[in-house]
Amino acid sequence: MPSERKFFRTTFKVVVLSEDTSVENIEDLAEIATIIDTGDCVGDVSVDTVEQITGPQAATALYALRSEPGFFMLDDDGNDTED
Repeated sequence: MPSERKFFRTTFKVVVLSEDTSVENIEDLAEIATIIDTGDCVGDVSVDTVEQITGPQAATALYALRSEPGFFMLDDDGNDTED
């Protein structure tokens, strides 16, 4: 039986303004935060979407983000696992 716990998928929007140098290849959020806070760029972070997802959807989403369902103590089908 799929987990009855609540899981959420939150998407953030990051806008960066830069001069002379593109930042399109930076994928590390810590690095983006640094160039906004202390570098030569200006930026803004906002919540784009928030949606509640099921256990099975969370299991699939974890794989898509290069993790695995065990991170939330789920099996591949989104069922709760034993402690």
